[in-house]
Amino acid sequence: MPKLAPDPWAIQFDGEGRLKHLLTIEGLGPDWITRILDTAESFLSVTGREVKKVPLLRGRTVVNLFFESSTRTRTTFELAAKRLSADVLNLNISTSAATKGESLLDTLRNIEAMQADMFVVRHDKSGAAHFIARHVAPHVSVLNAGDGRHAHPTQALLDVFTIRKLKGDFTKLRVAIVGDILHSRVARSQIHALNTLNTGEVRVIAPRTLLPAQVEKLGVRVFHDMREGLKDVDVIIMLRLQRERMEGALLPSEDEFFRLYGLTPEKLAWAKPDAIVMHPGPANRGVEIDSEVADGPQSVILQQVSNGIAVRMAVMSLCMGAREE
Repeated sequence: MPKLAPDPWAIQFDGEGRLKHLLTIEGLGPDWITRILDTAESFLSVTGREVKKVPLLRGRTVVNLFFESSTRTRTTFELAAKRLSADVLNLNISTSAATKGESLLDTLRNIEAMQADMFVVRHDKSGAAHFIARHVAPHVSVLNAGDGRHAHPTQALLDVFTIRKLKGDFTKLRVAIVGDILHSRVARSQIHALNTLNTGEVRVIAPRTLLPAQVEKLGVRVFHDMREGLKDVDVIIMLRLQRERMEGALLPSEDEFFRLYGLTPEKLAWAKPDAIVMHPGPANRGVEIDSEVADGPQSVILQQVSNGIAVRMAVMSLCMGAREE
C-alpha cells in the first residue's frame, strides 16, 4: 500500500498530542479550539484586577519577531505575554534582510542563543511560520501572527471567542464575511474556525475579483450582492481592503467599493436586528465601514481587541505547557 502523506499541520503538536506551536486553525479540531476558548475565558478576569498579572510564564522569554509591521497585533501579543509574567523582546526586522531561507535561519539561531522560549512570528510570505517551526530548537514554540495570504489563527480564535460570548451556539448562527476574501489570511482562518465549530451557515460577500477560485470548496455560500448576503445574518465580519497585497486593478475605486460593499446603517438594517458587527482592524472608515456603524451599538470591534489579549494568553500558556514535565 502507498504511504499516506504526513499531515502538514501535525507539527503543531508534540509526541504526546499536546499543543506546541500554533500555525493555523487547520488540524486543531473542535476540541482544541474549545479548549483554547475556555482557557481564554479563565483569563478574562485578569484584566479586571488591580495587578493584571499571573505568574504562569515567569522566567520564560517571548520574542515578537515581526518581519511585517503591525502595531495592534504586536501590542496585544506583548501585553498577553507580560500579563503571564514572561519577559518580552520585540524585534522588527526588514524582510529585505531575510529574503533567503539561510538568512532567516541565521536570524533564528542568533535569537535562540538569547535563550528564547517562544517566537511570535509575523511575515509577508505564506508558510514562513511553518518553515520557522520546522527549524527552531526543540524547546522553542512558534505562534503565527500572520503569514502572507495564508493564516492568522489567533485573530480567528479571538473572533470566534467574541461570537461565542455574545451569541452562544454556533450551530444556530449565520455569519457573513464581507470584503477582500482573496487577499485575506484572516478570512481563511475565520472560515476554518467557524466550520470547525459547526456554524449553521458561513457566507462570503465580495465582488468576483476579490474571491479565490473555487472558494465554495472552503465550505461557504457565496454572494455578490450585499442585500441578499446580509439577509437574516447574526454576525457580520468586515475585512480590511488589502491594497498592499493586490496585483493589478481589481477594484474600480475605493468609493465604488464603499458604495457596493461598505457597511452603512442602511445595509446593516438588512441583517437581523440584533446582529453584531466585527472587524479585525485596522478599519478603513469610509471604505469598508461607515463610522456610524463602527462606533454604533451593534459594533463589537473594541471587545474583539480586549478579547484578543485573553485569547493570546491562552494560546501562549497552552503551548508553553506542552513542554512542562
